Amino acid sequence: MPSAIASAPAGASQGVPPPHALAAAEVLSHWGSNPRDGLEAGEVASRQERHGWNALPELPGQPAWLKLLLQFHQPLIYILLAAGLIKALLGSWTNAVVITAVAVVNAVIGYVQEARAEGAIAALARSVSTETTVLRDGQTLRIPSRELVPGDVVLLAAGDKVPADLRLLAARELQIDESGLTGESLPVAKTLAPLPADTPLADRRCMAYAGSYVTFGQGRGVVVATGEASEMGEISRSLQQRVSLSTPLTRRFARFSRVLLMFILAVAALTLAIGLGRGQPFAEVFEAAVALAVSAIPEGLPAVVTITLAIGVNRMAARHAIIRKLPAVEALGSATVVCSDKTGTLTENQMTVQVVVAGGVSYRVSGTGYSPHGDLLDGDGAVVDPLPPALEQVLRCGVLCNESRLRQQHGAWTMEGDPTEAALLAAAEKGGLTQAGLEPVFPRLDAIPFASDYQYMATLHDGPERLLQVKGSVEALLPRCSGMLAADGAVVPLDAEAVLHRVDDLGGEGLRLIAFASRVLPHHRHALDHGDLDADLVFLGLQGMLDPPRPEAIRAVEACQRAGISVRMITGDHAATAAAIAGRMGIGALGAEGLRAFTGQELGAMDAAAFASAARDGHVFARVAPAQKLKLVEALQAGGAVVAMTGDGVNDAPALRQADIGIAMGRGGTEVAREAADMLLTDDNFASIEAAVEEGRTVYRNLRKAIAFLLPVNGGESMTILISALLARDLPILALQVLWLNMINSITMTVPLAFEPKAADTMARPPRDPGEPLITPRLLRRILVVSLYNWLLIFGVFEWARGGGGSLELARTAAIQALVAARIVYLLSVSQLGRTLAWRLRAPSIRLARAPQLLLGVGVAVLLQVVFSQWGPMNTLFSTEPIGAPELAMCGLAMVAMLPVAWLAHRLDPDA
Repeated sequence: MPSAIASAPAGASQGVPPPHALAAAEVLSHWGSNPRDGLEAGEVASRQERHGWNALPELPGQPAWLKLLLQFHQPLIYILLAAGLIKALLGSWTNAVVITAVAVVNAVIGYVQEARAEGAIAALARSVSTETTVLRDGQTLRIPSRELVPGDVVLLAAGDKVPADLRLLAARELQIDESGLTGESLPVAKTLAPLPADTPLADRRCMAYAGSYVTFGQGRGVVVATGEASEMGEISRSLQQRVSLSTPLTRRFARFSRVLLMFILAVAALTLAIGLGRGQPFAEVFEAAVALAVSAIPEGLPAVVTITLAIGVNRMAARHAIIRKLPAVEALGSATVVCSDKTGTLTENQMTVQVVVAGGVSYRVSGTGYSPHGDLLDGDGAVVDPLPPALEQVLRCGVLCNESRLRQQHGAWTMEGDPTEAALLAAAEKGGLTQAGLEPVFPRLDAIPFASDYQYMATLHDGPERLLQVKGSVEALLPRCSGMLAADGAVVPLDAEAVLHRVDDLGGEGLRLIAFASRVLPHHRHALDHGDLDADLVFLGLQGMLDPPRPEAIRAVEACQRAGISVRMITGDHAATAAAIAGRMGIGALGAEGLRAFTGQELGAMDAAAFASAARDGHVFARVAPAQKLKLVEALQAGGAVVAMTGDGVNDAPALRQADIGIAMGRGGTEVAREAADMLLTDDNFASIEAAVEEGRTVYRNLRKAIAFLLPVNGGESMTILISALLARDLPILALQVLWLNMINSITMTVPLAFEPKAADTMARPPRDPGEPLITPRLLRRILVVSLYNWLLIFGVFEWARGGGGSLELARTAAIQALVAARIVYLLSVSQLGRTLAWRLRAPSIRLARAPQLLLGVGVAVLLQVVFSQWGPMNTLFSTEPIGAPELAMCGLAMVAMLPVAWLAHRLDPDA
């Protein structure tokens, strides 16, 4: 049995033209199929064994325990585990358990957030699970689609899901919705003629692909690809092979953690070597080295990062963006490019009549979607009332020559039938013409359904006259017309040149144009034939429609571009339509060269360098195949861009997974797209992306504040211990006390920074450089300056207390309390409250920022420090001693001395 195209997807094979490039008879010959009787039972069994089930295999899932363990495979978690191990080696088992618990909490949160990440392949498998009608042994059978084999002859009818990739053998007014696979916004009218081998997926009219839906008509096709060999299978394989990229935040933390680990190990080893070389006891030197390591590790940082990201998740959820992976909160705030699908994402996903041309006059139509709310407007923007005769006849023809219906359910308008016809009904209702009002007056006697060979539909109606109503393509109707309507409704000779000129103008706006014509037949006629439409029609006019952009999405695109984020439209729709929508949305409006568009066919002919250039410079990519969407995302990433990709169809899933952050439609999108994405938009609205970008940028800024606040304490502690160890002096702060500061005090005072509100200039700043390190030079200078102050403070207060006759425990307690007091001032300096307070000193009219979480955090920290120093059990546990008035006065001086240091730190790095 021939099997040359058995193992290849429907669009390609080795040495043999793809099915869409072959005549139907040739495809049948390849598979040994009989178009009338189908395959024999024995041959079905043989092919079933050879080709397997018509299903997409699910990835073997990792066991839950392994997924949880992999959450620990992060440098920051390694730091926490190392700290816990060090504390265990020191014998501080309670503290070791606490540190390890922090690592476990981080891992559990990550595990819960990403538990469904491998569901995309399972969703793909479910998407092709259905029943289908097939011919076998001369009988028509209804079987599960998974039992189909290549060569089976499948029957299609309206409402069916296409069960496998088919080369069509027969089609009667067959229309298939392929939007989930190709991005095409309208059902595709199918034909049987073979096409060139390089025809893009969305234009293969003689094919039907697995997972698409039959919206109208009937058809018959031979199965040419099943399971993994289908176009859906290609997407499945690419999802299995792609590994989600790390986000900018995780990459920055990984680099920072590696550098920090190397620094800690080097300094601890240096301390140990110098101490041993000097002849100090090993236990004493080892204690100093361990204390140094503990002081340098920011134990509270991973917990603070997780809490900050979790707060960002909640804020985004309130703005219709559901985050599935914690690092994705910040990733969108880092985005430099947003690649968006058109249909349903930037647009309403509802065809809407925009322009009506009647009697040589153009009228604009307001309103969107299938709702009849809107008006017909003249050239001056005034509502047209009453309707001119020519306009009324065009709208009436759109209602009478129509097979669709509009329905209002739960306050929303939906359609039954063809989206184009539903748009005509909505436009007519805006002019006061309804199906319920017209059909009794003009009852239908006969109809010629739309056929792709003729490109028109016709209906015959009773009434004062036998009225023939026709709608179809301009190319099909205009040659059949001998007259046209004037503005007053009178019939005048046809001016075909003027009509075609108007068609060209409207086509440049990306409108899908429908032409309308009529003819009066003799009163005795009760039936129609095609000969009635050959000549003597009267051209009534045109209706131009498109899937309009969402108004809020237009504003969102503008806001993103002002924020330095380039917006690209990647769609399976036609180039003219896509470019028109992009122009209306202002995509590329801020670029010096204006809007640049490329088609999938043009991209396919480019070499690697030209493709990379097109990806960098283009704004619209139309008629692209799923593999090209993925390639565009990869090309942008290779150029250094942080890419956010939106989409709702099956065809978007590989690109969603490859992008730095994939954004799926939570309401109208496919399950496959939702499972492959990092983030879902619950309102399916591109405008929510702007809100998510704003929240993402705020999260990152708050993280920088947390780092700027946390690390100077580690720096001051490390410098204190290092110098004391090198000078062979008593340590001003012990390892257990360092742990208290780094875990309890730091987390208590830092978490409120995660609740900081967004700054006024959040969306006025350009995106961060993707290559920018977590610790920028400016932030490093800030950390060093404050670390130096903290070192001087700890060392100075410790020596002051010892010089005044205080015990070693009192000196250490006083040093710690002075450090915490100074930290309160520094915390205020990095917060919005502190900044507005400083501004108010210069301008009393400025309102103070509300910061209840910050004040609560400071209050809890002060209370814990009182317990730390004044309560006996804590004195025993942490080797502290109650302080008195002199030490409290020193804390006050430490706070005052921090004021100029905080001012200098802000000058060095205003962003923190």
